[in-house]
Amino acid sequence: MRVIHVALALFVRQAVFALATSTRRPFVVQQKSNTPLVGTKFYGSAPSAPQAYLDNATFTGIYIGRTARFLGIPYAQPPTCNRRLRLPEPLPPYEGHYDVHKFGPSCPQQRLILPIGLNTGLEKDVSSIVTSLYEDVTTDSEDCLTINVVTPVSATPSSGLPVVVWFFGGGFEIGGTATYDGGVIVSRSIEIGEPVIFVSMNYRISALGFLPGKEVKEAKIGNLGLQDQRLSLKWIQKYISAFGGDPSKVTIWGESAGAISVALHMLVNQGDQQGLFRGAIMQSGGPIPVGDIEHGQQYYDALVKNAACDNSPDTLECLRNVPFPRLKYAMDISPNFFAYQGLTLAWLPRVDGVFLTEPPQYAVLRGHVANVPMITGNCDDEGSLFSLSSLNISGTDDLRVYMKSFMLPSAAPNELDLLLQYYPDNQLAGCPFDTGIRNELGPQFKRIAAIQGDIVFHGPRRFFLTHQARKQSSWAFIHKRGKDTPFVGAVSTRDRPSEFVWWGELADYIIYFTRNLNPNGKLGIKWPQYNLRNPKALIFQDDPFFPVIVGDDNYRANSLEFVANLSLLHPI
Repeated sequence: MRVIHVALALFVRQAVFALATSTRRPFVVQQKSNTPLVGTKFYGSAPSAPQAYLDNATFTGIYIGRTARFLGIPYAQPPTCNRRLRLPEPLPPYEGHYDVHKFGPSCPQQRLILPIGLNTGLEKDVSSIVTSLYEDVTTDSEDCLTINVVTPVSATPSSGLPVVVWFFGGGFEIGGTATYDGGVIVSRSIEIGEPVIFVSMNYRISALGFLPGKEVKEAKIGNLGLQDQRLSLKWIQKYISAFGGDPSKVTIWGESAGAISVALHMLVNQGDQQGLFRGAIMQSGGPIPVGDIEHGQQYYDALVKNAACDNSPDTLECLRNVPFPRLKYAMDISPNFFAYQGLTLAWLPRVDGVFLTEPPQYAVLRGHVANVPMITGNCDDEGSLFSLSSLNISGTDDLRVYMKSFMLPSAAPNELDLLLQYYPDNQLAGCPFDTGIRNELGPQFKRIAAIQGDIVFHGPRRFFLTHQARKQSSWAFIHKRGKDTPFVGAVSTRDRPSEFVWWGELADYIIYFTRNLNPNGKLGIKWPQYNLRNPKALIFQDDPFFPVIVGDDNYRANSLEFVANLSLLHPI
């Protein structure tokens, strides 16, 4: 029961914030375009809401505390009707008036089904709560491509403030911007005298954003969610000055799927970032070991069948025109990240030959990486949450079959043998790490959690640093807080902003990095730059006296090198 409560809590906390944000009301005053929003005396009637002017349009936002927020601004044509499953299209010049005081709908969410067998039958009820909570609070819609801008109230079009751009996580299956309070980052930046602007955007997820298959490859519409993100970065270049931002000082920042997205934006165009960003921050994500988009053909075929398009002469066109409830049903019954196959996700970025032209790790080896300063880190126990569905695996033979069936179908027997030697059947070595014999939900749970977390999260981070730290300024962190959480430990998502906002430390480092391309500033202990000869990381831990320390970043060196090489040979 505690496991389910942990998983549920991750969603509840975000949803509660979204509900609170959607019901707030402005209580500060408005400005004209070149008048500071605070520190100014107003005589007579005072304006009541901030305004920004884009093209021939006026955008009216909302004041909350020391921030001005412009929420739910459309940045692309609605991907509906004949634009479904097509590349995002920019909007024509804005005209008229836009009321942008609340978040726009999130993109359609894939229904989550929690793993069964964890307790006495609460799975169905809890699953319903988890999957409906996000949608009930934020709503979702195919018409979802909107962007949010949060500024200090003192910002004017001539302020030239650095900009941090947030990509939300959620396994490329769920998520949206409404559950992240960018205003907290902006408010904190004002407090420490290093003001920044925060931007976030919704992008297509699940099958609508990451449909695989040969049909998709031939149509050149792979990775639509990443294409949405890329278009939003171009929107920022065009319009952020109107909000007081400097388009030459943009840092991209993400967690989990958002961090993977950040890494992939560093790799497209052979590492040419096209002037869209100058820094990158990755929390629990890196150059994920994925292969060709046709590796996901089975998921395309299943979606086509479940959407009743299998008898169509043009299945892709059928998916574009099928009534959305039918398509949504087909998405909902596809495997999610709590499915038995774990982190072998159905819907995720893959090499499409257009946006991603080579496997991410190949791009790193070839030096096709944007040469920008970066921060990258992991939660210690990344794989635990995603291994709750495989509790029935009872021994090494079963585990070998499991890995061959899902994550490593093309691996040779001797390669699987080596993998199982690097990850022995020993609870002391499993994930959650450093918890002894505790947390073993099933005979192979901690072993599977260690393997999955290392292949998808820890391995790519270490691989990225190994090949890039000599070429570009890099900083690493490890998040070890929450080790006493039953069964999942310092679980994936524990390093997301809503957690760090209350602790404060990482938020300050991110603000300094956004401002100066170096996370060190007036506050906090000195964070050493990554050095391959003596690799160090900032470690966030539960110790009340030493909550943040600098420690060695050399854990599981041989295992992580092995899984990185294995992923090069056998990408997902």
